[in-house]
Amino acid sequence: MNRWFKRQWFKAGCIAAACGAVGVALLPSGNGSLQSVNAAELAATGSTNTAGGIARSTPASAVTDNDIIAFIDEQIRKGWADIGVKPSVKATDGEWLRRVYLDIIGRIPTVEEVSVYLAAPGGPNKRAAVVNMLLGETEGVDKKFYAPGHDSESYLEEYARSWSTTTSILLVGRPPVRNANREVVSREGMQAYLRGSYLRNKPWDKMVYEIVSARGVTAASEEATGEFNGATNFLVNKLQENAAEATAKTAKYFLGVQVQCTQCHNHPFNDWKQDQFWGLNAFFRQTKMVQSRNGRMVEYATLDNQDFKGEGNNPKEAEIYYELRNGVLQVAYPTFIDGTKINPSGYVNEVDRRKELAGMIIKHENFGQAIVNRMWGHFMGYGFTKPVDDMGPHNPVSHPELLQRLGREFASRGHDLKKLIHWITLSEAYSLSSKATPLNKKDDPSLGEKPAFSHFYVRQMEAEQLYESLVAATKAGLEGSYEERAAKRNTWMSQFTIAFGNDEGTEATTFDGTIPQVLMMMNGELTKTALQSQFMDNLANHKSSLKDKIDYMYVATLARKPSSQENALALSARGADEKAVLQDVFWALLNSNEFIFNH
Repeated sequence: MNRWFKRQWFKAGCIAAACGAVGVALLPSGNGSLQSVNAAELAATGSTNTAGGIARSTPASAVTDNDIIAFIDEQIRKGWADIGVKPSVKATDGEWLRRVYLDIIGRIPTVEEVSVYLAAPGGPNKRAAVVNMLLGETEGVDKKFYAPGHDSESYLEEYARSWSTTTSILLVGRPPVRNANREVVSREGMQAYLRGSYLRNKPWDKMVYEIVSARGVTAASEEATGEFNGATNFLVNKLQENAAEATAKTAKYFLGVQVQCTQCHNHPFNDWKQDQFWGLNAFFRQTKMVQSRNGRMVEYATLDNQDFKGEGNNPKEAEIYYELRNGVLQVAYPTFIDGTKINPSGYVNEVDRRKELAGMIIKHENFGQAIVNRMWGHFMGYGFTKPVDDMGPHNPVSHPELLQRLGREFASRGHDLKKLIHWITLSEAYSLSSKATPLNKKDDPSLGEKPAFSHFYVRQMEAEQLYESLVAATKAGLEGSYEERAAKRNTWMSQFTIAFGNDEGTEATTFDGTIPQVLMMMNGELTKTALQSQFMDNLANHKSSLKDKIDYMYVATLARKPSSQENALALSARGADEKAVLQDVFWALLNSNEFIFNH
């Protein structure tokens, strides 16, 4: 890259997290060529208190989607008044569009998609139509909202891809950098199960019931004697040390409670007791895992149940024992966190303990609130508690009435995740600009304050979002089948994740802007491919002006036109080879904070 351009670009401060006015001067037509369109600065359109309906077979209710969104807005505004802050202005259409694409389907919109959205008539249901479209719904979505080559099925595929990835990372983690050939977990199996579930819009309670009670083979294999069931991958590697990790992760992810500290003693800061951990743990003692290996490589594993005779060798009671800190032994039987006990028999033909547990989890009040809290955190940057999976009297909720109401409404509508996404993304808080003002600057959860959601909280993209956004902006890496594209992404991802051991004995990963990651963005294969792609050749050879081409690249990466200062800087390099100028600008855009951050 031209060194002078690099210095001037950074000196001018063009790499920033805040968005400017959005517009499009140069957009591709359906056949991939470029066409000029009338550009105008974007402004927020419509009311955020309206929502297009999503056709669902859910229990009848007098409460509409609009009523729920209005309640969200009312409760958030009440929080603003309580702490004396004023909300930021509305995000522009380009800011909101980029945000909702990232959060729902895991990538930024293409130039074509920005163009179509801007050209579509405004009105109170415009944003609701886009949300429905991204969810793969057809209700309330006119054909004018679809970019060339897209339809409801293509967006549904992207929705399922994005959320199966997000949920898979939560449940089984990203692929570890080391020892992948020894792993018992089949991430492909887990994602296949989740992808199918999201494609069918399987209710969350049904998904969790199937995951907690799962039996079968972790990966599709001709040699396997059991039935393939990708849901088994959640528990298959969590059964060591008497299933302590299975106990902790099940409670944490599906009930929003952290019981791992009570394995050895009563919790010092809340009401969770040691006997509650072991009562929950007893539900997993019938579970067994058998590996099938080919040399060092685990080809698949089988998760099943077996009779549990108990640590006292009495299958009819099948008790377990745990030790208090003073060395005294205590007995525990399968007991849910609310004190509900089941038949303690360890015989599988009498009691399937995990099925009993799964049934109690999905009926508990915490179940709906836990996923609402997690989903709110995904879309808003922070949940109602910090962390999102640690709810209880010891950790006060920022908006308790709102969390409780959303939990109830979510359950009453059949645990429909699309409904929940619809409510959150059409709320007033989600529509606000990420630019804080003197009137809400103190609303900063990163400093330990409870979030008030008076402005959108800027956050870095997940590594998977960054990859998909690079592909969307550059048209690189689109070749091949779903599986081949997934393999390309995983290879690229391995360069962006850092594995390290955590206090639960498992591997965790991070994408945090370290120097190697920055260098991969600046000089990595995908970036090089983008700068040398047919896309760049077509752009350089197009008869449009250099200014129009620069406008196009800004929309492709940031969903906005360049400011006058940015435009002047880019055009000041005129005189050099035009393709080289375009490559320099594109390189700088792809490496800018504004591209890498969700704002």
